[in-house]
Amino acid sequence: MDLRSFFDAVFDFSDYGELLPLVSNSIWAAAILGLVGGLIGTFVLMRDLAFAVHGIAELSFAGASFALLIGVNVVVGSLAGSVAAAILLAVMGLRARDRNSIIGVIMPFGLGLGILFLGLYEGRSANKFGLLTGQIVAVDTVQLNLLAGVAAVVVAALLFIWRPLTFASADPDLAEARGVPVRVLSIVFMFLLGLAVALSIQVVGALLVLSLLITPAAAALLVTSSPRLVVFLSVLFALASSVGGILLALGGRIPISPYVTTVSFAIYLVCRVIRRLRGGHRRRELSANTPTAAA
Repeated sequence: MDLRSFFDAVFDFSDYGELLPLVSNSIWAAAILGLVGGLIGTFVLMRDLAFAVHGIAELSFAGASFALLIGVNVVVGSLAGSVAAAILLAVMGLRARDRNSIIGVIMPFGLGLGILFLGLYEGRSANKFGLLTGQIVAVDTVQLNLLAGVAAVVVAALLFIWRPLTFASADPDLAEARGVPVRVLSIVFMFLLGLAVALSIQVVGALLVLSLLITPAAAALLVTSSPRLVVFLSVLFALASSVGGILLALGGRIPISPYVTTVSFAIYLVCRVIRRLRGGHRRRELSANTPTAAA
């Protein structure tokens, strides 16, 4: 493939106006998932659970593959696998060291099961590929309603436990001493994280789920230390990645996930540049004020 063929495959907006009305469900689904990913991603970073997200995604992939094999709704299978992995990690791996070792055991097991189920599946190869790279362009009204319902549960639960969860995430020892049910909150949060991972897989697939649940929040933390602004920017960046990725993907012939991950990574790079420029400006200000202070 030469350079022109590559750009024709990635960017071709000749039929954009005709395609856009056909993917309205997908755009709404991406917006919903961007909201969920942006909200929960801030707590994922606060609780150092980035590695756990990947582990949960592997079992979610196994659940979705099994559902595809037996002819059940793939979203339901993905949810079942994610929730099972999240609760297992919450119960068995409360400490970071134990959690990471358990994730290291779960990840290859879940990936192996998923590959086994896909190997036994005799249907369309596009369905197999979609589990790994996302299949949001095929979201119908029933799936959209299911995604919206699960997302509403996640957002409502997060808002309900927001303050104690923030306290327990920032300083779990002090929170436990103050009577905050740290272990219960950990289990509840892992359950919500499992749901969020399963939803995000519908956009970017099992392999690239970190781009919606980690990268937007990581980018927001680079440019501000205000808790409220971090949450706002994380949601904004996740929405830009998910919805923007779909709008760009309409002009190409490749799966949506590369567009979503590229937009997400570009936002992260811009935030890193902003942070570096701010740091250089502050150092120059300090250098300029030092002689004055000494005098």
